[in-house]
Amino acid sequence: MLWRRLSARDYICRVSLPVRFTSRGRATRLKGHMPTAATEPQAIYWHRQLPPLDAQPMDEHVVEASSTRLADTIAHRDELWNRCEDELMANAGARLRQEIVRLGGRCAHVVSESIETRHDAASGETWLHGCFRYMLYR
Repeated sequence: MLWRRLSARDYICRVSLPVRFTSRGRATRLKGHMPTAATEPQAIYWHRQLPPLDAQPMDEHVVEASSTRLADTIAHRDELWNRCEDELMANAGARLRQEIVRLGGRCAHVVSESIETRHDAASGETWLHGCFRYMLYR
């Protein structure tokens, strides 16, 4: 039997995939669990993350996104803020991906963002609204 020394990469790959062990002790990968990071290239780079060196800047754009409206109550204010912030960032990521495809780019680098609260006194609702300035790369 030949033995080979495993590198750190081999350990990471083996640990990151969900496996099950058969009755003979062999590890088999579970169906439907494919690593997405290796198959899907990164398209959005936030603030200090740098885009690839071979990417060519096209133009600078602004995209806006909002979270859903929630009742403006004092109870559970931190939970509501976190929920709105998570939803706002997810919506902003989706909008950025749409704009990358629409404008024919390869990736986008978000260089600044402005997030503010919005309030509708008539309905008693509040939400977050964000403006994201980004550079589009091909």
